[in-house]
Amino acid sequence: MSAAQQQDRLRSVVNDLVLAELFLVQATIESATAIGDGISALSRQLDGESDDGSVARVLARTADEAIEPYTSRLKVLRELLERQPLDAGSRQLEHKPGA
Repeated sequence: MSAAQQQDRLRSVVNDLVLAELFLVQATIESATAIGDGISALSRQLDGESDDGSVARVLARTADEAIEPYTSRLKVLRELLERQPLDAGSRQLEHKPGA
């Protein structure tokens, strides 16, 4: 591999890493908001001010809403990386069942 190819590969890997980090930050902010909203809903539920269903339902909904930003960003990142040409095995974000 020539020096120019190595430089291009390094640039590509760094760009992918920066993109993944941006998605992670965005998902973390959205997840924290969902958790805060869930805590507020749980507080209202426990105070009897809300009829959002059972406490278990509020907790389950909060968990679903907290994880969704991560799963949707990972899906978008995988789709973006699949559209780009592979470079000697880089740019593959392997999906592992159960992960």
